[in-house]
Amino acid sequence: MADLKQIINTKLELASSPHVHTKLSTERAMQMVILALLPSVLSAVIYFGIYQLLIFLVSIGVSMGTEYAIKRIRKQANTLSDGSAFLTGLLLALILPPNFSLVFTGLGAFVSISIGKEIFGGIGYNIFNPALVGRAFLQAAFPVPMTTWTKTSFNVDAVTSATPLGGFKFDGIAADLSSMFLGNTGGSLGETSALAILIGGIFLIALGIVNWRIPVSMIIGILVFGTLIWMINPEAYMNPLYHLVGGGFLFGAFFMASDWVSSPITAKGMWIFGLGISLIIVIIRVFGGIPEGVMYAILFMNAWVPLINRYTQPTIFGAKK
Repeated sequence: MADLKQIINTKLELASSPHVHTKLSTERAMQMVILALLPSVLSAVIYFGIYQLLIFLVSIGVSMGTEYAIKRIRKQANTLSDGSAFLTGLLLALILPPNFSLVFTGLGAFVSISIGKEIFGGIGYNIFNPALVGRAFLQAAFPVPMTTWTKTSFNVDAVTSATPLGGFKFDGIAADLSSMFLGNTGGSLGETSALAILIGGIFLIALGIVNWRIPVSMIIGILVFGTLIWMINPEAYMNPLYHLVGGGFLFGAFFMASDWVSSPITAKGMWIFGLGISLIIVIIRVFGGIPEGVMYAILFMNAWVPLINRYTQPTIFGAKK
């Protein structure tokens, strides 16, 4: 009875949602993701040279400039301080080929922010990952530059090289797994070093910024589906470990698919989302005409997120199932 009186006498405050608060603000979360990407940025400069810094600067600068201009045109408040435009530019740069054109980089950054983000209303409203929208545009508009790969600084016997996935798919050449893990292979700036990605990804999971279910479900999915295909004909199909550390899989798992806005909000939905991405990646890589597939798989599953959220809502306590 005493407890009941205490509750009644307590002043209750009526307020709109959200009712649960956290010390982790949007700005703080963006800063932590940017910090987690620094190992991949460092890896890109070490393996591909100082020119890559210009790609980062142009991509980030155009992203922020585009968002600022759109906000001014719409007469809305400036949102650059939340860090999302900076992060979008950095993510886009990390999924571009080494030595990529600065003009094309700027175009991709403009599309990422304008089409991938602001056209939906800005941060929190985009249904697709903005950086992947920019990359998809560049892939369609400039397919040759987007698939022209540079050998790392530690391989000086040739100017260009295929990615490990491309080498296996088109030439049947299996790259060294240790080189793929460290990043001493051809590929996009931030996607070659699995070690750098894992350092940043585990850091974000430890902070609770990335929900572990999405990257873990993707890793389980790629190993299961990749192994099933590989067991059919080990000589014709790549080892599942190549699916795991090759191409943009790990970068997509930790930094793209886990985007708060464009990924599911329910635990069951995250598992469906992650496993679906991995299944599509394996199908594209094995049976498609291109050696990669992470970008298309994530964008495709982004489109299913509203439906996944709708049908994976947990049952309300006391409600009929």
